[in-house]
Amino acid sequence: MAIGDKILALRKEHGWSQQHLAKLVGTSGPIVGRYERGEMVPSVEVAKKLAETFGVTLDYLVDDTGSAANIKDKSILQRMMEIEALDSEDKKTIVHVLDSLLRDAKAKKAYAPH
Repeated sequence: MAIGDKILALRKEHGWSQQHLAKLVGTSGPIVGRYERGEMVPSVEVAKKLAETFGVTLDYLVDDTGSAANIKDKSILQRMMEIEALDSEDKKTIVHVLDSLLRDAKAKKAYAPH
């Protein structure tokens, strides 16, 4: 997915107008529209502001190959980095707990009425 498509999707996900997003990142509504249509690519500084405003990683926003970062949520990435810094025994315990919680969430979803 191209950066313009991601900006559009994230903006709509937040329920913001182009003008509102523009105000948040210090640009204009028409410029946001040009980003979304792929007519312009934001500078690194603007892309960083966009990522911060949306609460996503810069990698997520700018990677159009889908390989650099599949993690959209900046807070999840931060938690993963904190886990990575732990010793192996603590990391193993946390991963075990997460696996259990994920298994339960998947089971709940699988058996929920559609």
